[in-house]
Amino acid sequence: MKRVGIIGGGQLAWMMGGAAKKLGVELVVQTPSTHDPAVTIAQDVVVAPVDDAIATELLAKKTDVITFENEFVDLDSLSLIQNHGVCFRPRLEALTPLLDKYDQRCYLKDLGLPVPRFFALEQPANLSSQIAELGFPLVLKCRRHGYDGQGTFIIKDLASLQQKLNSDITTKDLSQTIFLIEEFVPFERELAIIAARSVEGEVVTYPVVETQQEQQVCRRVIAPADITANQAAEIEAIAHTLLNSLEVVGVFGIELFLTRTGKVLVNEIAPRTHNSGHFSLDACQTSQFEQHLRAVCGLPLGNPDLHCTSALMVNLLGYEISTSDYQNQRQKLAEIPQAYVHWYGKTESRPGRKLGHVTVLLDDQNRDSIINIAQTIESIWYRV
Repeated sequence: MKRVGIIGGGQLAWMMGGAAKKLGVELVVQTPSTHDPAVTIAQDVVVAPVDDAIATELLAKKTDVITFENEFVDLDSLSLIQNHGVCFRPRLEALTPLLDKYDQRCYLKDLGLPVPRFFALEQPANLSSQIAELGFPLVLKCRRHGYDGQGTFIIKDLASLQQKLNSDITTKDLSQTIFLIEEFVPFERELAIIAARSVEGEVVTYPVVETQQEQQVCRRVIAPADITANQAAEIEAIAHTLLNSLEVVGVFGIELFLTRTGKVLVNEIAPRTHNSGHFSLDACQTSQFEQHLRAVCGLPLGNPDLHCTSALMVNLLGYEISTSDYQNQRQKLAEIPQAYVHWYGKTESRPGRKLGHVTVLLDDQNRDSIINIAQTIESIWYRV
């Protein structure tokens, strides 16, 4: 029986539990708290921060292969462990160009993949000349550790940019070089694709989905996205190019923009399972979580196709500070026809925190009816 170590114990690791049982795989989780969601499905737990390389050495002794639930790791320290024969999947070299958003942008551009215009913010004194080509509004991003919109700011003018750089997002011990500036893309919609690559180099892709964000946090995912066949083929080709170039083993999430002129641009890469692929748990022949375990264990990849016409996934985000388990709302959500409620078992709610999600399987692709169902879910959850 394979034993897979997972660095990170949040909901992404928790959702591998069912697939692990199906495949006969044991999971060992490295996570900082015994209250984290994945603790309940793990055969063993190493209680330590995800960037604690000494703890990862212990994790390695307990497992056959190590994978990642999140990318907030210390690659330099892990490289020393890898040099001692520990198997990481994806390999650390595949993560190296992705963890810094500026490095990621450069890597994608060098591959010839379409990305927004960007530059590293290295000399704030020359801001005026640097941003002249991009114009306002523009996007300011922290280069490391940003997710769910954290560390991303839409800037409307030069004064606002200078004010933001002088505010609490910068501290005395951080250099200005941790920031990236990008052009603001007036997109028609946001898209995403989940892709997996096996040990043998086989790549499979899930249907391209539309993601709907509010305050830069994903609220809804519609599968499949209403795009042209050529656009879907282009996005699938982007996924193949990226995963093969990096020689990835495992699942990656790729977020994209579709502009008003029909152009596709790569937004960000998540080197792991991803929120935009949660619909696959209920709507696909093989979920992204089973696919990831199949890949890292050296098993044949599964069929990523939908087994329904379409699907809607709605995130259940925290909207208050509370310790409630929201049992009443969850029961009402479960009564929606063909709805599947996934509750992550987190002990505390706070605004914006992902507490669970609902997937609804659908018999048609009528956008108006899909939006109506999403609004019904949100009216129950947020008590509108």
